[in-house]
This record gives sequence, C-alpha cells and structure tokens, in this order.
Amino acid sequence: MAGLRREELAPLAGVSVGYYTRLEQGQSPNVSDEVLDAVARVLRLDDDEVAHLHRLARVARTREKVRPEQLRPGIRLMVDSFTEAPAIAVGRRGDILAWNRLAHALLAPHWAFDGAEKPNFVRVDFLEPEFSRGLYVDWEQKARDDIAYLEGTLSRFPGDEGLTALIEELLTLSPEFRAMWTEHPVSNCASISRDYRHPDVGVMTLTAELLRTPDDEGQGVTIFQAEAGSPSAERLRRLAELVTATTG
Repeated sequence: MAGLRREELAPLAGVSVGYYTRLEQGQSPNVSDEVLDAVARVLRLDDDEVAHLHRLARVARTREKVRPEQLRPGIRLMVDSFTEAPAIAVGRRGDILAWNRLAHALLAPHWAFDGAEKPNFVRVDFLEPEFSRGLYVDWEQKARDDIAYLEGTLSRFPGDEGLTALIEELLTLSPEFRAMWTEHPVSNCASISRDYRHPDVGVMTLTAELLRTPDDEGQGVTIFQAEAGSPSAERLRRLAELVTATTG
C-alpha cells in the first residue's frame, strides 16, 4: 500500500509504531518471521520482495568484512566447457571473473578477452551508456535488474567494502543509477529473458540462467541460451561461427 504512514502501517501489521520504527532502522535483529510476513502482507510485496525483506532483517549488525573474491578453478573450467552458449562467471559485485569467447563477443567485445582486468557489468551498463544502450533493447529494465542484483548482494554481504565503494562510485557518476537506486527494485535475477541487439547478427532473445553453488560466497555462473529452433538460436549460431572464424 503505497503512501501509508508508519502510524497507519504498524497497526495493520500488528505491531506498535515504536517497534515498526526500530524495525525500519535495523534495530530489531531478532524480529520474528511472523512479523516480517505481516509487514509484507500489508505492503503487498511479491515473493522476491518478501525474500529480500527477510534477508535485510537478518543482516549481521557487526557487518563483518568479507574475504576478497577468488575464482575457483572448477568454476573457470565450467565456463570454458560451454562452446555453443555464452557463459560467464560473475562475482557478487557484478565483476565478470571469467568468460568464454562467445560471451565476450556478445557482452563486451570492446574489452580485451585475455586482459588482466575484466568488466563489471553494472559499471559498463551505467558508465558506458553508448555501448550498453545499443546492446540492450530494453536498457532501463536491464539497469533496474543490475540494481536489484547489487541490492540482493548488499543484504547478504553488508561488510563488502568493494561493493559499497562501487555503489558510491555509481551514485556519484551516474544520474540514472542515482534515480533508480532510490526505487530499490528487487529481483532474484536467477532467470531473465532479455533482447540483445548485436551489430553483426541482429536482435536475439536470450534467457540468462544464473547458477549458484551452496558455498558460492556470492559467485555464480550465468549461461545465455536461445529457444531451440528460433530465429534467435540461428543468430546465436551465426555469432558462434563468426567467433570461431575470428579466433581460429
């Protein structure tokens, strides 16, 4: 219910105004799932937003520092094993930690494939707008999904100083990021269908599946796939042929 004041929302959720105020301020780390679900019902949150609310409520108040990200060799091997589909290993901050040739050709061909530094997809989308707005047919939705990705990571790793530095950088340099960040979009970002505009093969509709492991520390592997027999599948095949012809 948009526009509800605390004084109106708290009774509907069955809590006092004072308690709800402390909950908003993160001062009730032992809040029950029942209270969170009641608040979610009043706010009419969807499933992803409810899950995000529960994660925020469980954030450790100590905000312990997290270890630097290190790509596991098995994850790199998994990415390299895909030859007919773009695949990337992505870190909790949106850093591309590894990619295959097809993902490079699709997502950031203006970056060096074997370079020591690889792109951060959120930074590219907001700070390289000429490229990213050309790649994504619906750039605004992609941008909101980026922010939802960072929001979800921040709720899990509040002590990640690199993550907070990235967010502060984007808030400073990108008016679009600054405006969208205040909207707090929420999504699990696990399976998303999106239209990509490639200059060599045209528009492709691809589904990005994010695969995580129980001990991922925020890392995952994303595989981009087209529906079998579709025009997008044919265009993806043509892109793979171009990559092979170029790289040998």
